[in-house]
Amino acid sequence: MTDTAPPMARQAAIAEQYDVIVCGAGSSGSVVAARLSQNPDVKVLLLEAGPDDEAETVLDPARWPFNLGSERDWGFQAEPSPHVNGRALSMSMGKGLGGGSSINVMVWARGHKSDWDSYAADTGDASWGYDNVLGVYRRIENFQGTPDALRRGTTGPVWVQRAQDPSPLALAMLEAAGEVGVPTFDSPNGEMMEGPGGAAISEMLVRDGRRNSLYRAYVRPNLNRPNLTVVTGALVLRVLIEQDRAVGVEVLRGGETLKVRARHEVVLSLGAMHTPKVLMQSGIGEREELSGVGIGVIRHLPGVGANLQDHVSFGCLWEYEEPLAPRNSGSEATLYWKSRPDLEAPDLLFCQVEFPVPSDKTATRGVPLNGWTMFAGLAHPKSRGRVRLGGSDPTAPVRIEAGMLSDPDDLRAGLACVKLCRELGAARAFAPYVRGEALPGDLTGAAMEDFVRDAAVTYWHQSCTAKMGTDDLSVVDGRLKVHGIEGLRVADASVFPRVPTGNTQAPCAVVGEQAARMIAEDHGF
Repeated sequence: MTDTAPPMARQAAIAEQYDVIVCGAGSSGSVVAARLSQNPDVKVLLLEAGPDDEAETVLDPARWPFNLGSERDWGFQAEPSPHVNGRALSMSMGKGLGGGSSINVMVWARGHKSDWDSYAADTGDASWGYDNVLGVYRRIENFQGTPDALRRGTTGPVWVQRAQDPSPLALAMLEAAGEVGVPTFDSPNGEMMEGPGGAAISEMLVRDGRRNSLYRAYVRPNLNRPNLTVVTGALVLRVLIEQDRAVGVEVLRGGETLKVRARHEVVLSLGAMHTPKVLMQSGIGEREELSGVGIGVIRHLPGVGANLQDHVSFGCLWEYEEPLAPRNSGSEATLYWKSRPDLEAPDLLFCQVEFPVPSDKTATRGVPLNGWTMFAGLAHPKSRGRVRLGGSDPTAPVRIEAGMLSDPDDLRAGLACVKLCRELGAARAFAPYVRGEALPGDLTGAAMEDFVRDAAVTYWHQSCTAKMGTDDLSVVDGRLKVHGIEGLRVADASVFPRVPTGNTQAPCAVVGEQAARMIAEDHGF
């Protein structure tokens, strides 16, 4: 397919005022801006701090690892923690048009039924429940798989397809799942995510062999809309607030600080690190946190930056019998299952990766030159972290207390996770492809606990730092409005009360759709 979307001058002047300013062109912000700009009478500004997405490392699905640590990665670093044996975990997040959807592994995972129903219960808003969200997904998807009229859409902007011609290793993963009692499914996004879990070939945002990010699906085909302005290299510093109402944003661009007004709303879609940062820099957050760095308090909301969640992962490695070149993105099979039989929904998340992915610490234990990884972790960790300001300077990096494995239950679940990884790797289905297990090996007791802490890394699914709900730690309500501030919403992974089961870009697309609908309803767009 030839991309015929019109080019756009990213360095065009920013006007003084727009109807809606969307901050962040990632997996949610792209959706909000595109949907609102469907109305030609609504003037929308989409601001992005990073660069454009015109790079082979973005567009070639196999080259996604080259984005990590590049100019397209914010390169967040958590503070050292005793719960991961004193390590400071790297926490990459997308920086540029498409955000995480331009640098991730392209997996489309829609979350479990129980996630969405819990969000509806937390907010008292039925529109977040699974039955309604199924309808949202049908509007989102242009699904290329087996028809499922109840669960899948075929006319939406997002091209979703099964990993094409998957590796024999991915197919062996499904056979191995059957051997250990985990059912297999045609799709990981249908019936499989309404019960205890299962295994399936992954679904991906790849079209004609090229990454089709949420920015490319929603915004790029519509850059010729005269009411839509997309600007890169624009760092949002703070929200301008007058009499408890958001009236615009302060932006750093090209060394110049600009103030841009919003007639109706400001939408923060900056991700789980920078959305709470900008809120706090704007005087919205925990009173002591703000006063401690000399920022005046406009609204005391103690939940801003709190409740940080992520899928912690543990890489178990095997050596190939004969080298197999990775296919597609190098991650083609996925599995969700339970650490305990009494659970009703899966709490473990597995992605098979067709090359070695050790942590900084386990890399010293011996990694095979030709190997593959069971990149498996906790779908619903109990541990919580926090994002804090690095000072009053809005350009200073945030401080991140990741909190991984700080809850003892997570260590127990991590041990169960590694046990299941080893059972899968030892299954007959892998015998033709595996010479032997490289990591962790036959460890027991404290040695295996030590491996789990050494192996722990992020799944790059940072979430939940401006959660929706009605309790004292909630930052936004069920309509994504910041409590106590008019004209300000949050639309990104920050709003989830708990991290969704699986990769987060698909749920973020739902958040974007919901936000756009709510804004249009509230203002009669």
